Amino acid sequence: MFFADSYQHFFRPLTGKYREQVVECLRLLYERLYTAKADYGESLSREQILETFAEALTRAPQLDSDGGDEPEGRFRGPREQAVWVLNSLVEFGWLEKLVDSASLTVSYPFSRRGRLFTQPLVELNSTRVRTRHRNTRNTLNALEAFASRGEVYDLVDAWEYSERIVADFTDMIAELEERKRELVREVEAHILVQQATDEFFSFMESRFQPDLAIRLSADSVEKHRDSIGKVIGQIRRKDNAKKAEWEQRLRQQLPELMSEGQSILWLMLNTIEDRMRRACEVKLPALRHALQGFTKRAEIIIRQLSYLQSNTEGAFTDLCQELGQSGGRDAILGQLGEQLAAFQLRLFDPKQTQLWQRNRRAPVNTLVEEHAALSEESQRGIVLQQLLDQAFNFNSGDLRNYLSTALGSGQRVNSRDLPLKDARDLLTMSHALEAAAVSQDGSGPFMEVTFTGEVARNEYFDQIDEYTLELKHRD
Repeated sequence: MFFADSYQHFFRPLTGKYREQVVECLRLLYERLYTAKADYGESLSREQILETFAEALTRAPQLDSDGGDEPEGRFRGPREQAVWVLNSLVEFGWLEKLVDSASLTVSYPFSRRGRLFTQPLVELNSTRVRTRHRNTRNTLNALEAFASRGEVYDLVDAWEYSERIVADFTDMIAELEERKRELVREVEAHILVQQATDEFFSFMESRFQPDLAIRLSADSVEKHRDSIGKVIGQIRRKDNAKKAEWEQRLRQQLPELMSEGQSILWLMLNTIEDRMRRACEVKLPALRHALQGFTKRAEIIIRQLSYLQSNTEGAFTDLCQELGQSGGRDAILGQLGEQLAAFQLRLFDPKQTQLWQRNRRAPVNTLVEEHAALSEESQRGIVLQQLLDQAFNFNSGDLRNYLSTALGSGQRVNSRDLPLKDARDLLTMSHALEAAAVSQDGSGPFMEVTFTGEVARNEYFDQIDEYTLELKHRD
């Protein structure tokens, strides 16, 4: 049973008007004991814990509530309240009181249940980057390690990672729905377009780009599903002796999964496949739908607020028109003139006015990819692409050389007499009309193009306009 012995009223400190302060005390103590701020060389003494609690009590607010059995309003200072919080956490099982029989010193570490329940309270407001999109690749890596080395702990790790994939999808969908509700509440409270747009873009920069964008593209479960299926197929095709050895070791390590007539190895492999299928077919579409709903709701709210502002400006114009049409406007304007007699209008200097642009932090790409050499097929494809690009490359020098060859010793040539010996000549012949434009650079004689009005054909073109090219010298 959970609520037994000292844990019978485990959640009592989290009720009443001081519950937010107690939560802040637990968070700060957890950071001092288990995070990078902790000094693992020694445990915190009673005085250090009271100082930590006093600091936390000044941060957190006191809520208005009549619940709980704590002495309301009886504390003369933060230290007295810190002592009461410490005694409450020890009494109801969040902390343990340990006495060293040698040095007679007292320490107050977290109990196991207290530490497990405090951890989500710390992570709820944590700004640390959580690479939850890594669980799919961790599943694949652990399965590959198990297939190559045969260590059953790698299979257990892959099984646990696959469970977190579905849980992470559910967590992200719930976060999107919560963000959508918060956006609506912020708009209802402030009615400011700028604040609504700032909240939306802040979420897209700090949450969507680092995590959700990777989950939907580079680290999509659809991308790794086939690879995980292939590795599971390799494991199932192993020889029976090896699989029997794995089954025996799994039964020793995980006796709670044993059941009559069922293989633990097959159970874990089937479970991983089923979780990947649910993540691809159920959770990923649900995440995309939730993201689409969030962006659509933000767009609707921003449009509504913009419309409200535009309506406000229109109402001012309507009032001005109504004032202009009213009969007593002279008297009203006379009163306004008396009230605004001391009014002074000053304009800003344009040189001192500068429009600041909002800085957008570029997302940091934390993906680590191994450098792999190009395969022969890839190298062959690159060479072929370069040859194709060179085959259709055309410049003015090629055109001049072609026309000089076509003219020979003469000064005039007809388009039907242009030589066609290879593909290069065919490409240049199709651009022969550009000779007039190329010769306009003034570097030498220019080419005059004259259309005859007739239509010709050859073995490559069914119908082309016939023209003559005549070389003329500049005056």
